[in-house]
Amino acid sequence: MNEIIIEKASIENAEEILSLQKIAYVSEAKIIDDFTIPPLHQTLEEIQSEFRHQIFLKVELNDAIIGSVRTCLEGKTCYIGKLIVHPKNQNTGIGKKLLHAAEKQFPDAERYELFTGQKSKRNLYIYEKNGYQIFKNIKISEKLSMVFLEKINSIKQLH
Repeated sequence: MNEIIIEKASIENAEEILSLQKIAYVSEAKIIDDFTIPPLHQTLEEIQSEFRHQIFLKVELNDAIIGSVRTCLEGKTCYIGKLIVHPKNQNTGIGKKLLHAAEKQFPDAERYELFTGQKSKRNLYIYEKNGYQIFKNIKISEKLSMVFLEKINSIKQLH
């Protein structure tokens, strides 16, 4: 694969990011055997409204978006969400680079927070390998519990 270039997405990319999101979240739905999860049913209008208060990052390959992540700052916490990579491009380092790029959007944040499903072993492995620690679990349904992870910004701690 060519060098991974991450750049800010624009609202014009919303439809393509939503399409990628639905492809990427099918694997999550299969893991928990629940195809009613919100990322599979988000509308174009909903994702477009998220552009007003979140930064969307994207990775393109051959003029197609193959990865994306959303981030925003609330107080001193940077929230990172919907880190997605096309199934054909997973396990190539794109997710890790998107995670780091999301963190760099808010270098002054005191902490970073994200969540994933408790059965998403690959996601949990990637996040923990990159310094995130589980701090909370919330049971959503019989089939699904969300695992919340945080990472303290060590650079911020030095100042």
